[in-house]
Amino acid sequence: MANVIFNKLIAEQTGLQQKYVENVVELLEEGATIPFISRYRKERSGGMDEVQVASVSDSLDKLKELEKRKQTILSAIEQQGKMTDELQRRIESSWDATELEDIYLPYKQKRRTRAQVAREAGLEPMATWLLRQFPDPVLHKAQSFVNKEKGIDTPEDAVKGAMDIIAEMVSENERSRQTIRGQFRRTAHIVSKVVKGAKGRNAEEDGQKYRDYFDWDEPLNRCSSHRLLAMRRGEAEGILRVSICIDTDEACEKLERQYVRGNSESAHRVREAVQDGYKRLLAPSIETEFAALSKEKADEEAIRIFVRNLEQLLMSSPLGQKRVLAIDPGFRTGCKVVCLDSEGNLLHNEAIYPHPPKSERIQASNKLMTLIRQYKIEAISIGNGTAGRETEEFVNHLDLGDNIEVYTVSEDGASIYSASKIAREEFPDYDVTVRGAVSIGRRLMDPLAELVKIDASSIGVGQYQKDVNQSLLKKSLDQTVVSCVNRVGVNLNTASKHLLTYISGLGPTLAQNIVDYRREHGAFRTRRELLKVPRLGAKAYEQAVGFLRVQGGSEPLDNSAVHPECYELVGRMAKDVGCSVADLLGNKQLREKIDIQRYVTPEVGLPTLQDIMSELEKPGRDPRQPLKAFQFDPTVHELSDLRPGMVLPGIVSNITNFGAFVDVGVHTKGLVHVSQMSNHFVKDPTEIVALHAHVMVKVLDVDLARERVSLSMKDV
Repeated sequence: MANVIFNKLIAEQTGLQQKYVENVVELLEEGATIPFISRYRKERSGGMDEVQVASVSDSLDKLKELEKRKQTILSAIEQQGKMTDELQRRIESSWDATELEDIYLPYKQKRRTRAQVAREAGLEPMATWLLRQFPDPVLHKAQSFVNKEKGIDTPEDAVKGAMDIIAEMVSENERSRQTIRGQFRRTAHIVSKVVKGAKGRNAEEDGQKYRDYFDWDEPLNRCSSHRLLAMRRGEAEGILRVSICIDTDEACEKLERQYVRGNSESAHRVREAVQDGYKRLLAPSIETEFAALSKEKADEEAIRIFVRNLEQLLMSSPLGQKRVLAIDPGFRTGCKVVCLDSEGNLLHNEAIYPHPPKSERIQASNKLMTLIRQYKIEAISIGNGTAGRETEEFVNHLDLGDNIEVYTVSEDGASIYSASKIAREEFPDYDVTVRGAVSIGRRLMDPLAELVKIDASSIGVGQYQKDVNQSLLKKSLDQTVVSCVNRVGVNLNTASKHLLTYISGLGPTLAQNIVDYRREHGAFRTRRELLKVPRLGAKAYEQAVGFLRVQGGSEPLDNSAVHPECYELVGRMAKDVGCSVADLLGNKQLREKIDIQRYVTPEVGLPTLQDIMSELEKPGRDPRQPLKAFQFDPTVHELSDLRPGMVLPGIVSNITNFGAFVDVGVHTKGLVHVSQMSNHFVKDPTEIVALHAHVMVKVLDVDLARERVSLSMKDV
């Protein structure tokens, strides 16, 4: 029964057809992965892409958690002996987390409140009498509730206790909470003030980055993700005090309409209790709720941006399998040089000193040229950190000929990798400088294969990543890495354990088993040989095999994204046109003879058949774009070299929802604000730029003191 309800609710939440939601939920419950469902079960999913399948999966997880919460609430109220048929029906039929908590609130175990003390003193009947708002004198009625043993010394004490009960009742009433919640939703403002004393204490240091928020006030529903997260970070650092508020008089007036009738003395007391309940209990509660909701929304937006940037980074253009000389630049400690073969294996390493203070420029030049000849180097990869520009210029002055391209590669996260357990496992006999240089070289050859070894939150393409929900961030980033790895596919015979870990259906244990099997038995000759890997059963094989490639094996389709479950179908296609499968892969005329409509069955529909034909056209194709070399303006090296009006080439290094950061080669990334991206209105910066895109920008302003550069892409 639960699954039927879940399917209906997921369809409503996602806007997807219920029959396809049911199929996807069934597949997920059977252990199918998101990449597998979106790629190989299009008929059952209705052609959902990975984002849609993930949304079904996320909604299913949330509903399961909500179901657990409902059972906890039902059990808690049952134990109190307060469960009624109507209450049980309401809880069981509610699938809104906020509504559910509102229903539970009056029964929730809480600390000993003023209202609880008043109830223990027997003042609940007095509160009930007050709410009826009779015209009788209040203190006269309260006289009968005086009980010195319970701390009710006077009639006024009894009235105050009754008012405490009313105040708590108002704060816990569902209708009251929805009323105030509605006003917060429509009119709430987020207000930020500098903490007294913090302005002076941090004026020249941390506090300066928050100076825009020392006296800030804007509607909460207009507050962007980056502003809200900035304010919350300033609050966490003790520099700002942030609050979310609405008009108190208007809120109290709305509540009074629900509770106050007439103008009697008891009505005045109820009005006072309502105001106290709002200010002391209800307003702080709803403010906390909206603070959490707004933070959650800001987190989701920041994570969305991070995920989008990470996807673009992981899908960056690869150089491919070429022999690479990689350089990790440095001044005092020299430049660490490594030579890698076309598989990324380390062949040689040493240090050169082309820059001050040592300046062995001639020796360094001779050494590089010797290494280039000795190891038949086809490309050079240079890290973009300290001394990166100087090293690039030094290399470009060498007589490299026309066949060797020089590339600058981002070093973000390289130091984290070089000191990691993964790096120690790969290069136990080398220090961190060698490992870092190897990573720089491998990033050029295949960014995806190398970057999966680094914690995605350390790659440097996010916005406030340390301030957002870390478990949600990790889940989203992991899903993105999995999506990218499976979209590209990996070579079963060369992929590292860490890359294999992200393949659909595998994970760390099976990835290690594959590597161990490969080491013991040699290269895989067919995909089917995977079934010989220890603990890799039929289910894992089904989920993983379509994303793994075997090059040069006995089965030509093993180097494609065609799933083995369709090999027989492709064989029939080849037989029907009178050729072999290998002939079909290499001959456009033969493929054009195939009428895919003839091969439609209840299990295999047009979407799958169209995917198969695409793969037959370009088996094993890499969906990533070809790599292009890039050069900074040779006249610009430092921030002080920049002048307003200069037009420079740059590389997009990060994208946020307020603009893009562009590296123009001065060790400080310049900001192209979203308003400076185009002459027309730009809502989303990704409409204009992509991560690592090569762009031309104009310098608008240079702030040397704060090390900030403002750039524009308008009319450039």
